[in-house]
Amino acid sequence: MALLELRDVKVYFSIRKGLFSRPMYVRAVDGVSLSLDRGETVAVIGESGSGKTTLGRAALRLVNLHEGKVIFDGRDITGLDEGELKWFRRRAQMIFQDPFSALNPFHTIKYILEEPLILHRVGDEEERKERVVRALEDVKLSPPEDFLRKYPHMLSGGQRQRVVIARALILKPDLIVADEPVSMLDVSIRVEVLTMMRELQRRYNIAFMYITHDISTAKYFSDKVLIMYAGKPVEYGRFSEIVKEPLHPYTQALIEAVPDPDPDNRFRERRVPHGEPPSLVSPPKGCRFHPRCPLRMDVCEQDPPLIRVGDRTVACWLYAGK
Repeated sequence: MALLELRDVKVYFSIRKGLFSRPMYVRAVDGVSLSLDRGETVAVIGESGSGKTTLGRAALRLVNLHEGKVIFDGRDITGLDEGELKWFRRRAQMIFQDPFSALNPFHTIKYILEEPLILHRVGDEEERKERVVRALEDVKLSPPEDFLRKYPHMLSGGQRQRVVIARALILKPDLIVADEPVSMLDVSIRVEVLTMMRELQRRYNIAFMYITHDISTAKYFSDKVLIMYAGKPVEYGRFSEIVKEPLHPYTQALIEAVPDPDPDNRFRERRVPHGEPPSLVSPPKGCRFHPRCPLRMDVCEQDPPLIRVGDRTVACWLYAGK
């Protein structure tokens, strides 16, 4: 049984209400399904505005669903109110993108890490301190005693992000949604942080939903990948297979856009699609990528089905009937 299942999840945000005007919605997530097993990582990849962060928040029930279901450990949590979700809050955590705003500047690192334990009434004061020290050691902030009395402004950006990761680990969760956890860090330490997260995942058997726009970082930390475009899923399957042989034209464009360190390729023309992603208030009919797609056909003005090709699914008319 999967730890997390998202079934045809839709998240719409209303932007206009009135007696005489028809409601308008931002279709941030528009029909996404995935499953995640214990100890597994699924990377959710797409451009800014593709709906990947909203999908992560929907998985944690931080936003309300317009349609669809969230199943956690076999239990449907879609309709539960906040009071009924306390057990879930303890088992599912989030790593936020910005370590500078994710930490309260008026609290010490010790209190920031201890607060979730206090809220969930975990252990006595001595046990809580032991867990705080262990969490700091897990994220390689050593010796831990040097950090307990410090405030966030006294740490570097990389150290702050490690504290954010430690806070997500402190309750020993089964699921962590990591929203662009390395995008604000120096390039020199991104791989180090991702490798550390992979080690912690294996040690504690944690499932991760890793949200990123950078497909090149996902290779350090992903088993499966979901490619999103304008709120829609376009390709979903094993990471190694999709990177080796991308099927959807948008997935191909994402991989083509990854910087190439080989100086001999600096003049190579990149097949990057022109134009901008569509408005999620009035998206184009049919495949949302077709206005930018170099392989578009007339049939692309109809919604493509999710087509199974081998062990993956792809939403593209190019593979219909295969």
